[in-house]
Amino acid sequence: MLRLTDHQLAFVTERHLATLTTLRADGTPHVVPVAFTWDAGAGVARTTTRPGTVKARNARRGGTDAPARAALCQVDGRRWLTLEGTMTVVDDAAEVEDALRRYAERYRPPTAGVERVVLRLAVDRVMSSRDLV
Repeated sequence: MLRLTDHQLAFVTERHLATLTTLRADGTPHVVPVAFTWDAGAGVARTTTRPGTVKARNARRGGTDAPARAALCQVDGRRWLTLEGTMTVVDDAAEVEDALRRYAERYRPPTAGVERVVLRLAVDRVMSSRDLV
């Protein structure tokens, strides 16, 4: 399983936004700011969104032969960290609840009463600035 360095782990748990890049049907990048959480035990980054968003539709486009690829990039001044991997959409109530709890711990309580799904990024590649290695 993929592990972050101590410096990368500290950075990825600081309160910052990131950009999420997914691919549209025509192959062009769709880049949006997101809040996300890192699950070190699973090697997974999670963000939540409404089921009909472009990023959710892009993530659903992947299949078993070619899962959807995505990248999260968090930047703070000269420090940056990019997490790349396969992205899936999860609508399991328990995982959505867990993702919202983690979000509340890192950022703030999410808006109640909004239908959400989890975008789960199974990370298989990490890149970062030199000071985070």
